[in-house]
Amino acid sequence: MSSTAFAQAFRVHAAWLAAGLLMLLTCMARPVTAATVYKCSGHGGQVVYQDAPCAKSQQQQTLNLHDEAPGPSPAAAPLVPQQASAPPAPPPAPAAIPTAPLPPMYTCIRATDGKHYVSGNGDPQPYLAPFGMLGAVQRPLAEVYGGPGAAGVSAPELNHGRVTSGLVANHYVWVQDQCRELSRRETCEALRDAYEHNEQQLQRAFKSDQPPLEQREKELRAQLSQC
Repeated sequence: MSSTAFAQAFRVHAAWLAAGLLMLLTCMARPVTAATVYKCSGHGGQVVYQDAPCAKSQQQQTLNLHDEAPGPSPAAAPLVPQQASAPPAPPPAPAAIPTAPLPPMYTCIRATDGKHYVSGNGDPQPYLAPFGMLGAVQRPLAEVYGGPGAAGVSAPELNHGRVTSGLVANHYVWVQDQCRELSRRETCEALRDAYEHNEQQLQRAFKSDQPPLEQREKELRAQLSQC
């Protein structure tokens, strides 16, 4: 055999050998449990690797390929039950301002002097008032109570210890203040005035005198929440 023919045969043989090795590696890479590879040697030294039996004219060798047995899986770490994390606590709700219905309030006119004042009672009790204070009779009180010659002298000084039921009956009269209910707007204004007045008293009060004023402050706040 000439050197050229020998080189050509060597190249062919090397090509078949590379193809066989590639097939062998491919078979080894397949995830099968077992495979049979046939090595076929023909005339001229040609070698072929195939997964089918060789031809009768070829010399045959079999190779049994087995996948490596899978190694034991590492021992699974015991599952430790994880404590479920508690959901974050919701932010505290803002403190609700206590509410209270608007109280009925009245503006009243004092029967004795005609001055206005605010009250929670629209039907004040009648009371006795000196007749001379009502302005119905234009006479000084000293004259009304003291009798003749008593002008310029106050009734208490003149009649100390001498006031009788007849004197009271003759010179006193039952009177009652007149009241009307405030509107909602007027009620809110009166409550604001009462709150400011209470705050001024609270700032000037001794510590021992503050609890009732503080309680009154809470009541007014609750009522003003409706305004």
